[in-house]
Amino acid sequence: MRRNFLKSLGISLLSVIFFPYKFLYSATKKIINKNLTDEQKNILFNEGTERPFTSSLLKEKREGFYHCANCDVKLFSSNSKFDSGTGWPSFTEALPGAFKTKIDYTLGMKRIEYHCANCGVHHGHVFEDGPSETGKRYCNNGLCLIFKPSN
Repeated sequence: MRRNFLKSLGISLLSVIFFPYKFLYSATKKIINKNLTDEQKNILFNEGTERPFTSSLLKEKREGFYHCANCDVKLFSSNSKFDSGTGWPSFTEALPGAFKTKIDYTLGMKRIEYHCANCGVHHGHVFEDGPSETGKRYCNNGLCLIFKPSN
């Protein structure tokens, strides 16, 4: 009995050491939208990043809502979108309950990463340098969003 327990404990510790956290975390997320591209899957499920200034949403000026590309939940209103000059769609605030956050140290600095509260996929990082009274800048990968204009 003791031997089996120690063996299980050893395997558990080795799995934490040898398998990266991102792999374990991405395994808990589910693909809902079967039409996602490989690049979208990399960003959403492996916490990747698209190249700056490549998103077609940077120039989007119509009124409407931005939805999660995986589960289609509303995340941002177009009223909160602004041009941050960073190369990614940026927003001053998210819709209530849209995201969950975690601390990310992957680039050697502390950043707040946010994930869709509904399906758990990665969208981007939130910074404390936004232009409005919220002081927030949600820096979102454009490939993670679907824009739906208001009628």
